[in-house]
Amino acid sequence: MISCQRFFYAAIVRNNVHQCRHILSGAVQNRIDALVSEHDSIVEKLNAGGTQSLGKKLAKLSPVARLKEKMDELYREEESLKELLTDAKSLDDEEVADECLEELQKLDETKEKLEKRMIDSILPTDEQEMENTILEIRAGTGGDEAALFAGELLESYTKSARSQGWKVETLNITKTDLGGIKEASLSITGGGGASLYYEGDLLDDESNAIGPYGFFKYESGVHRVQRVPVNDVRIHTSACSVAVLPSPSDSQSDELLPASELRIETMRASGAGGQHVNTTDSAVRVTHIPTGITASIQDERSQHKNKTKALRLIAARVWDQRREEAARERGEARNSLMGGGDRSERIRTYNFPQDRVTDHRCKESEHGIVRLLNGSEDGLINTFAPSMRAQAREKL
Repeated sequence: MISCQRFFYAAIVRNNVHQCRHILSGAVQNRIDALVSEHDSIVEKLNAGGTQSLGKKLAKLSPVARLKEKMDELYREEESLKELLTDAKSLDDEEVADECLEELQKLDETKEKLEKRMIDSILPTDEQEMENTILEIRAGTGGDEAALFAGELLESYTKSARSQGWKVETLNITKTDLGGIKEASLSITGGGGASLYYEGDLLDDESNAIGPYGFFKYESGVHRVQRVPVNDVRIHTSACSVAVLPSPSDSQSDELLPASELRIETMRASGAGGQHVNTTDSAVRVTHIPTGITASIQDERSQHKNKTKALRLIAARVWDQRREEAARERGEARNSLMGGGDRSERIRTYNFPQDRVTDHRCKESEHGIVRLLNGSEDGLINTFAPSMRAQAREKL
């Protein structure tokens, strides 16, 4: 005889055919159904000779339509398993019943993952997630310790970007005598393909792929570090700030920065750099006159290369400011679901004595600072970004 416990579970499963469906609120279900209906309508129009201008909208709706189709398949499979379970009960076939219960449990787990993807698919999206990015790091309070930690973050982000197959270029860097970094700017470029949010290939597609900006954007803010310096016995607290900006394309930069709005100045570079420093006017400072935003580059010996880098950096800063202004005009708080995204906001604390990193936005902690900073798949970004994404799902 099949145990009462197994049949009790089977009864629960049978009486809750739509249990997982109810995890999604009615509003979310209605939104998904509406999007799928719109997707199907566009497909019909295209098949009837509709304009190709509908293609872009179809591409945005295709992921949620595929997810809904996959979910419907899972429900059909679930119904078949429950019918088989009922037959096994009537025949006292314990082996088949066990297999059915095991498969139903796996199915529930798959549906839970798929539901999260369905909710993500209807969340408001950042149109810049597939863009390249400019990542800036500045040492803050804490002197040499802040600069040293800024250097560690820079190395971590560089490794993370390269692990995704992206190109990392240093636009500007100012180092300290101890090997730390006062400030640095990186350009990270490459095609989409990174994935933060899901385990397993439920759809075997790239519907959740993101680019460099989408991958790093949650790193913007103040990073606080607590540790004992090598020349002291007391715990010091220091901080550095990170700004992650979407990087406009060349054509977008030309539109953003007409020559009439720029003031370009050349000067002699200062600091370490060898015989060419202070002998040629290779350093470049670019000012965007309407906003007063500036960018200065002196890393290259070539004035032309420094100018090119400065223009890329100032274009990203101007574009980011305009995005923020547009968001305020629409009455939207920038990154409101993720704690504001303000670069003056303390987002994370790295407590070295306790070997713990705490993200203050998602209220989660993780031990193993060295591992988290090594830029691997289980590093900082893949550890905390999914939790912040989950916050958005919970608000729905």
